[in-house]
Amino acid sequence: MNPDTHGWRHWRLEVDAQGLAWATLDKAGETTNSLSSAVMAELAQLLDELDRQPPQGLVFRSGKAAGFIAGADIQEFTQLDTPAKGIELVARGWHLFNRLEAVRYPTLALVRGHCLGGGLELALACRYLLAVDESPTRMGLPEVMLGIVPGWGGMLRLPERIGPQAALDMMLTGKTIDAKKAKRLGLADDCVPPRVMDAAAALLVLSGQPRRRPPFLQRLLNGPFRRVVASGARKQVARRARREHYPAPYAIIDIWARHQGNALAAPQLIDSIVRSPTARNLVRVFFLQERLKSFGKASSFTARRVHVVGAGVMGGDIAAWCALRGLTVTLQDQSIERIGPALQRAYAAWGQRIRDARELRQVMDRLIPDPEGHGASQADVVIEAIFEDLEAKRVLLAGLEARMRPEAVLASNTSSLRIEDLAGVLARPERLVGIHFFNPVAKMPLVEVVAAGGTDADTVQRATAFVRQIDRLPLPVKSAPGFLVNAVLGPYMLEAMRAVDEGITPATVDEAMLAFGMPMGPIELVDMVGLDVAMAAGRSLAGSGAELPRCLLERFNAGHLGRKSGRGFYDHSAGKPTKPPAGPVPAGLAERLVRPLLERTRELVADGVVADADLADAGVIFGTGFAPFTGGPLNYLRSRHA
Repeated sequence: MNPDTHGWRHWRLEVDAQGLAWATLDKAGETTNSLSSAVMAELAQLLDELDRQPPQGLVFRSGKAAGFIAGADIQEFTQLDTPAKGIELVARGWHLFNRLEAVRYPTLALVRGHCLGGGLELALACRYLLAVDESPTRMGLPEVMLGIVPGWGGMLRLPERIGPQAALDMMLTGKTIDAKKAKRLGLADDCVPPRVMDAAAALLVLSGQPRRRPPFLQRLLNGPFRRVVASGARKQVARRARREHYPAPYAIIDIWARHQGNALAAPQLIDSIVRSPTARNLVRVFFLQERLKSFGKASSFTARRVHVVGAGVMGGDIAAWCALRGLTVTLQDQSIERIGPALQRAYAAWGQRIRDARELRQVMDRLIPDPEGHGASQADVVIEAIFEDLEAKRVLLAGLEARMRPEAVLASNTSSLRIEDLAGVLARPERLVGIHFFNPVAKMPLVEVVAAGGTDADTVQRATAFVRQIDRLPLPVKSAPGFLVNAVLGPYMLEAMRAVDEGITPATVDEAMLAFGMPMGPIELVDMVGLDVAMAAGRSLAGSGAELPRCLLERFNAGHLGRKSGRGFYDHSAGKPTKPPAGPVPAGLAERLVRPLLERTRELVADGVVADADLADAGVIFGTGFAPFTGGPLNYLRSRHA
């Protein structure tokens, strides 16, 4: 096959001996395919060419190793400053993909790697979708994560393909699914291994078999009963997100239920979504996340073996996460009995994620109990994750350094101790770096990479590359009490407890911040991190004249340490906090509670603990869950003073 480019920069068109056309998207100058206006214009020209000489069939595929299509070009969203521009962007994809769906010849999307947003909307406009069965293949419509809606046909075609309940679940959460689940749901017609993907695509697109349809009940739910489904979906969304903060999921439901998924039928709604502060700030958060992902790229370091010392909740979960991400992990503690609960937690957690028994066994085989600590001498990364005691950590780190390979990364997961204080006992203090995870490890995406003044720059780069390797977001910070995240959370939680001392109920304090947009109230957060940890943070702040809240002291002295002990400010015996009804929220309470967090974030930027305001916003969002629709604490401060 000789590729015909017609002067196109991004597409190649080839026609084989069977008359089958292969359209390969290889976006110029990029490692990832996205559907920019230029790419879409060339796709229209490609369809013009095939209108003149219709093929036997058309297969879309990617010319990138990174995946199929990541979605629309997010950079173009930042230029939508008028209603007309927003509507034009929606219309471009809606009309083009309707045209693709209506062509006379059969079409197929060969999906290998990520297929997201507009990429999945293109695939849905094809008659067939063939998924390549390997771990990087993920499909989804994550537009809601950017505060927008899948306006290029996703709200119409995904419910038609897999039924409205599964489709709304994907669109309203932004979750992605793998190749096997795509086939199980009916999104993919089949999933095949990479070695036969081209042959399977050719067979399927020329097979003449009808397009897949969901079962009869799902078709009813997508037709006569769609208002019932929509009502239930609105109630589910309301439990997670308030309309005033996150209007996009409500718009998705309304456009599907009232306009058959056609966003152009609701132009005012689309304008209010596309140009909303929420969408602007969530696009900002997307680019902040991309910046965090870029850290560590300068290093070629790749870890194969990790050694973790400390099999408590944090250390055990770090080890389990590394094993899930494909690394061989040795987990050390004083005895096999101390390591056992960590292995049990990992098995229970990954057993819910991994349905394939063989794959689950492979993950667990990579998580090796090592009470003697033999793995330290073979590891590429060694992480100390024992209790927060300076002398105990110093003794441990000195012993590890003597056994480790000279080029291995030595890291501490300390949340409160200075790296330079820990490194003082080492023969090479410059090799110690902080790699600070947050609890729960499997859910919190941020990891602080902590450097002291004398930490070797290459060590920091390798630690950062390791964090990216295990699919976490690295944030470089300087060694200082609490680093960034805990340093801003401490004053926030203390102010919340002072409000409780004044007679405001814990549930009311939490409700104030939930209404502000936080994913969890500060009092429940105290219970989650532990009242003993809150006491330590309070004592650190007390050195500057602050007093510990009475409500904290009383509960701590009574042995109520929060979720870990079953009781703190709330009763956790049922596995989740039992909260009494919240009372009326006093005016200005949320602003009062968040003020110490905002001020402390600004101070830490000024002190150079984090490099700039954007990184501070990224760290507080991804490390604490600070209301993403605000764009971060410092962005929120700027918007209030604008």
